[in-house]
Amino acid sequence: MTLPRSDGHGLLELMVDRFNIYSTRRLEQRLEEPQFQGAVLHFDQPWEGALSGYCTVLHDQLLGNYKLYYRGLSDGRFECRDGEVTCLAISSDGIHWERPELGLHKWRERSQTNILLANQVPGSHNFTPFIDVRPGTSKDERFKALAGVAPTGLHAYVSADGIHWRRRFSEPVISEGMFDSQNVAFWSEHEQVYVCYMRTWTGDGFSGIRTISRSTSKDFFRWSRPRAMSFGRRPLEHLYTNQTQPYPGASQIYIGIAARFLPDRQVLSASKAEELQVDPNYYQDCSDVILLTSRGGYRYDRFFPGAFLRPGIGLEHWVSRTNFPALGLVRTGPTELSFYLNTHYAQPSAQICRYTLPLDRLGYLEARQKWGDMITKPLCIRSGDSLAINMSTSAAGAVQVALLDINFAPVSGFGWQESGLLIGNDISRSVTWSVSQKVRQLGDCGLEKVRLAIQLYDARLYAFRIQHASDQ
Repeated sequence: MTLPRSDGHGLLELMVDRFNIYSTRRLEQRLEEPQFQGAVLHFDQPWEGALSGYCTVLHDQLLGNYKLYYRGLSDGRFECRDGEVTCLAISSDGIHWERPELGLHKWRERSQTNILLANQVPGSHNFTPFIDVRPGTSKDERFKALAGVAPTGLHAYVSADGIHWRRRFSEPVISEGMFDSQNVAFWSEHEQVYVCYMRTWTGDGFSGIRTISRSTSKDFFRWSRPRAMSFGRRPLEHLYTNQTQPYPGASQIYIGIAARFLPDRQVLSASKAEELQVDPNYYQDCSDVILLTSRGGYRYDRFFPGAFLRPGIGLEHWVSRTNFPALGLVRTGPTELSFYLNTHYAQPSAQICRYTLPLDRLGYLEARQKWGDMITKPLCIRSGDSLAINMSTSAAGAVQVALLDINFAPVSGFGWQESGLLIGNDISRSVTWSVSQKVRQLGDCGLEKVRLAIQLYDARLYAFRIQHASDQ
């Protein structure tokens, strides 16, 4: 039996799949609804324009800021040509953004711009950076990126500060694929390799269905041959961008906030598109946002087949290639996560908006009118480990937690009565058991492997965390 891996800070498990769930009864598993927080940047500079996109948001904790990278494309005639540029916006909080005057590239008469890459055909078409957290990474290459399309392949870029970039090798590092959207790479602590999730098609060339393939590398130079991802028993759908990344604080779970594309599913008429001043090539399709998860390897979990985020009210949200998520799920407050959405695409009002979720609340298990329960697969614990759960109840609801051994037998002193009822709305609620007026924690049960048994009534369970004693 394969037990879940934990990082050096314990094990955080989100209710976004069923990887660590053995059984449930009278529970429904659902997605949390992201909350709209408004536009944070309008693509209104001469070098940006209506077709700006392929955004990436990085939280640079070392420098204490957030970086937003995006393609500037003022005119569709310049796609994959020198008219495309890579731009940068900076924020101290992930909420308020400004364009730094970098002085690296001018635009016509403007000498000061936020353009950090220009004349990099086709690198600026889909430049997608990440912060390399691999131990031993050179400071000169703390930032890395992949960029390119099918004729050229994916080229590797490196940077010390995320602003001054250089192409690392003269030749492409990955050549097999279509690459005609963002191609996402990162260092996986979980798998101990670099991984790249890239755009491919199921047919030859641009025929078939837009899908995702994966490649791995030990050194960011020599990559394995790309292999198509599977999606379980779910039918294939056009996935325009995948935006896959390790979840912050739970590197064993990869979260993909992906753009689902519906070609030829037309909402706008030609006259309405003209009213919105939509580029004539971009109103005959629509798209929304779905949630993918993976535990590594070549399989995505489509446990939630429906939309994670639906298009908004108004025809401007039903334009082709709008509602594309940026790469990046970042923490913007003590109990808040943010991600960003490219909206009003191909329109004069093109912009990027922010959406929020409570910390560690992407999905949940819920019981309504009757008690429901969940039992986990065996979990490894250490002496002194503690347990916390991310939960919410109604005023009449409750949560209870008990321990079972790996054979499902109750652990003496760690049953329902000893834990009592948990009531409230908490991101991290400590779970203890009281035996003979002594409070006991998870790691006091005397076992190395346990199952959590969690009962819910008019309550939601979003996540649980096993915290090591040495990290508390």
